[in-house]
Amino acid sequence: LRRQRQMCIRDRYMIWLGHLLQLDLGKSLVTSEDVLTEIRQKLPATAELAIASLLISLLIALPAGILGALRKNTLLDKSCMFVSLVGVSIPNFWLGLLLIWFFALTLHMFPSYGYGSLKHIVLPALTLGTSMSAVTARLTRASLLEVLGQEYIVAARARGFDERTILFRHALKNAFLPVVTFAGMQFGYLLGGAVVVETIFSWPGIGKLLVDSIFAMDFSMVQGCVLFIAVLFSLSSLAVDILYAVLDPRIRYDRRD
Repeated sequence: LRRQRQMCIRDRYMIWLGHLLQLDLGKSLVTSEDVLTEIRQKLPATAELAIASLLISLLIALPAGILGALRKNTLLDKSCMFVSLVGVSIPNFWLGLLLIWFFALTLHMFPSYGYGSLKHIVLPALTLGTSMSAVTARLTRASLLEVLGQEYIVAARARGFDERTILFRHALKNAFLPVVTFAGMQFGYLLGGAVVVETIFSWPGIGKLLVDSIFAMDFSMVQGCVLFIAVLFSLSSLAVDILYAVLDPRIRYDRRD
């Protein structure tokens, strides 16, 4: 009986792989709609949230990290790093609830849930972008400090270049390599659907679709969402690797014989 069960599972898996090669992820057990069609309908909302969150993260993190590196061990540097430490320590779900309480329930500036207007995206994007910016700021600072200590930076100063030219023409480009890696990986995670944040704010993206499908025991939809998230994350990682060759001319991808 156990062997027959294993053969049955294997046969079902092979059938599923055959349908997958035809881009057929099956139908939802709840709505009877095509799984891939429902995922594509949710993708624009998730993409909007991912782009907005990444922009907020970079707008906060890059200036904070650069200022922290240029003013090392000053009050400004310690303040930026303390704020980033607090940002890393606060979970997304708790930060989201705090933003809802303050901006939606107390000040009535933004809606606490839903999708449709520019105001709806502010709170979920702030929740994701703030937590991401904390890590990005610390990474930017550490990377820039390492680059500023390199010999070619010392040589540029010895030749009489001003600090602005050294920073923007020589240091930042090399310092941004690990930042690009982290941002690319985080963007893949966001495109896959920030499950907790989308659920808190009732954002109709892939993350909320995955959570709703889990509670509804819609196994076909759960399987399709997980596969789609994995593919998006892999494509994001591939894009980061290709971008490395653009940012750093020392890196070349040669075909091996």
